[in-house]
Amino acid sequence: MITKILITLGLMTIGIGLPILEINDTHVFNPDWTPHMRIHEVWQLITNTSLALLCAYLVWIKNWVRLPSLIGLLVTGGFLTAFALRRTYGGSMKYLDGSEKTVLGINIGLLGFGIVSAIFILAIVSERNRTDPPS
Repeated sequence: MITKILITLGLMTIGIGLPILEINDTHVFNPDWTPHMRIHEVWQLITNTSLALLCAYLVWIKNWVRLPSLIGLLVTGGFLTAFALRRTYGGSMKYLDGSEKTVLGINIGLLGFGIVSAIFILAIVSERNRTDPPS
């Protein structure tokens, strides 16, 4: 049960937390972003929220752990990979004014998705001898 709750908290970070953090003037409604950038942002938010809802269904209705954790890890790992590669494509977590959201000096996205990724990895490892049943 604790594993399912932890996975759900991770999924809530992806499906609820991100939209709360990004549907504002720093992202979706940022006047400095081109319309093309905005559509990619909204697409990413809808995709991530949809995947989080699917994974919550798999966890709570189908009683699966590994597959929803792997899907969640793909989402959070995608961010962590983009963060690691940011210098190769000119990316940054800093806003145009030079500010950055941090907790204890660590970027909030890196910290949050690092913790959530660890939760998903622990769920996968803890369930490695269990096979998710077919639907």
